[in-house]
Amino acid sequence: MSKKELKLGAFFMLPGHHVVAWRHPEAKAEHVLDFDFIKEQAMTAERGKFDMVFLADVLNAGATTSGFDQQCSVSFEPFTFLSSLAAVTKNIGLVGTVSTTYTEPFNVARQFASLDHLSKGRAGWNVVTSTGEETAHNFGQKETKHAERYERAEEFVDVAKKLWDSWEDDAICFNKETGQFADASKVHTINYEGKWLSVGGPLNIARPVQGHPVVVQAGSSEAGKELAAETAEVVFAAWQTLEDAQKFYRDLKGRMAKYGRNPDELKIMPGVYPIVGRTEEEAQLKRQQLLDLIPEAAGVARLSAQLGFDLSGYPVDGPLPELPNIEEVNGFKSRFQLVKEIADRENLTIRQLYQRIAGARGHREIIGTPEQIADQLQEWFENEAADGFNIMPPVFPTGLNDFVDLVIPELQKRGIFRTEYTGSTLRENLGLARPVNQFSKESVESK
Repeated sequence: MSKKELKLGAFFMLPGHHVVAWRHPEAKAEHVLDFDFIKEQAMTAERGKFDMVFLADVLNAGATTSGFDQQCSVSFEPFTFLSSLAAVTKNIGLVGTVSTTYTEPFNVARQFASLDHLSKGRAGWNVVTSTGEETAHNFGQKETKHAERYERAEEFVDVAKKLWDSWEDDAICFNKETGQFADASKVHTINYEGKWLSVGGPLNIARPVQGHPVVVQAGSSEAGKELAAETAEVVFAAWQTLEDAQKFYRDLKGRMAKYGRNPDELKIMPGVYPIVGRTEEEAQLKRQQLLDLIPEAAGVARLSAQLGFDLSGYPVDGPLPELPNIEEVNGFKSRFQLVKEIADRENLTIRQLYQRIAGARGHREIIGTPEQIADQLQEWFENEAADGFNIMPPVFPTGLNDFVDLVIPELQKRGIFRTEYTGSTLRENLGLARPVNQFSKESVESK
């Protein structure tokens, strides 16, 4: 029995992760934007003792792409979504995606500090950069190059951490007798001047409960791995094989020493798309039911988005056309490479490939009984391929219910997943230390 316990995220994408989840017989139109339904899903994840709810985000509707009318393309703004869940949950972490490309660090740092206080220490920030001409146009800008986006992101995270530290933990005095609300000597300007950003500070909210909200990242390109090794505390990843996941795990954790970090300070959590059945036959039938619902245009559109290459004019029962070299890709390089490798390794047509990624989007798809699902999660967990997993239910609510009711008990029986929450904050449940304030007297004197 393993002495350590794996970590789990519940990746919320309503009405489900499959491209045609909205067509599933159990999906309802009112569930897509209904708070009562969303609350029910969050409470189910908390009942399952998940570490976190995770909400991805994009900054465009994709209205200019083919297949738009056949896909669910509405989604909540993360801070509104997670703040509402903070009021109806108690233990589960609340992690949201916010881009560093079209936002400013003062606003983002302030928003996450607010969420961390309102949730009593359960906030996490999934740091991403944004690509695509449609997104850039929404903000009145031109699309920036991959390397430049990551340069700005590195500065952005550094500034956010300084802003979170701009108030020391005991800066608020609240002394009615002396009339002193705050100790001005413990509130710091940061006066940051970089290539991309210039920020004075301090924040106008106290230091977050966790010191810093948990910093999450997902990039697997060279620039992404360097950013993660320096700044991230959780990394979401997408891998198909144990060997590739192990290679990434060793590579990323091996980069941390040059930034003065211990490998235990980072949790690597690959995405997993589980289709759970009480029998193998039931699981396969659930998978086929979804495949049968995919409109051709929607499937091609999702595959095009994953590759950053428009496939709408090519025969769907033919092979992929010649794609650009990865050096020429300005979008998500790691996902482009992963999907292309699936096609090459399995010799798939465009139709077969879009069916392959229609739910998991390049993440690992696991189909089977609760025991078979648990076997595969345990294999990766115990062989240095993952510290946990980001679970991607095919359809809500059934996909999440199946995992919580059938797979979680199996993981608990094996002693590799908690039966109760052990801490009150997301950091504590993930086993991450609370960061020391870089402006405190003790921190300054130790430098």
